[in-house]
Amino acid sequence: MLGDVTGKDVVELGCGTAYFSAWLAKRGARPIGVDVTPAQLESARACMRETGIRFPLIEADAADTGLPDASADLVISEYGASIWVDPYRWVPEASRLLRPGGRLVFLRNSTLAILCAPDDVDGKVQETLQRPQFGMHRLTWEGVEFHLAHGDWIRLLRANGFEIEDLIELQAPPDARTNPRYDYVSLEWGRRWPAEEIWVARKR
Repeated sequence: MLGDVTGKDVVELGCGTAYFSAWLAKRGARPIGVDVTPAQLESARACMRETGIRFPLIEADAADTGLPDASADLVISEYGASIWVDPYRWVPEASRLLRPGGRLVFLRNSTLAILCAPDDVDGKVQETLQRPQFGMHRLTWEGVEFHLAHGDWIRLLRANGFEIEDLIELQAPPDARTNPRYDYVSLEWGRRWPAEEIWVARKR
C-alpha cells in the first residue's frame, strides 16, 4: 500500500523505536521520526548506532511537530499517533505536513476489535460486543487510547482535506501463530474478523 518510497519525504508520527522509519530508509525514503517519549527515542538512537541506518529524530507531540508546512510526501503511523494521540489533534497535523497529493497511511486496532474488547486490560477480545459504538473516542485501560467508529474516521479525514483511497481490514492467514506478548486476539478470532485495519488517504 506504500508503493515506491524512493526519494520520498516521510514523517512517522509516534515512531517509538523508529523501526518502521528504518525500514523505509533502507528502501530509499527520507524519513523523520517524531515521538514525545525520550526513552523511545534513545532506543531508536541505539538501534541507529547498531545498524548504521540514520535519519532525523524529533522529540515532539505528534499533533504539534514543529515541522514545516507541506514538507512530506507521506505521513505514517503504525500504532503510534494512530491510537495514542487524539485523532482530532493529529489528523489535522498530518494534513498540514503533507504536500498536495501526499498520502496518509496508518495502522490501528480495528474498530470491531475495540467494540469487542472488555474493559479488563487483561481481557481477550470477545465474540460479542462489549461497548457501545456511538460516542467512541477516548478509552482508558492501562493508559489512554483513542478509537473512533468508521463513520467518524471518514468525516474527520474528509474535513481535513483527505480523500480515502482504501480501508484494509487485515485477516490472520492460515499459517499465522499467536505472539505470546499480543494474545488479546485468538487465532480463530483473527481469521474470522479483522483485528487490525490500515487506512490509506490522499490529501486533495
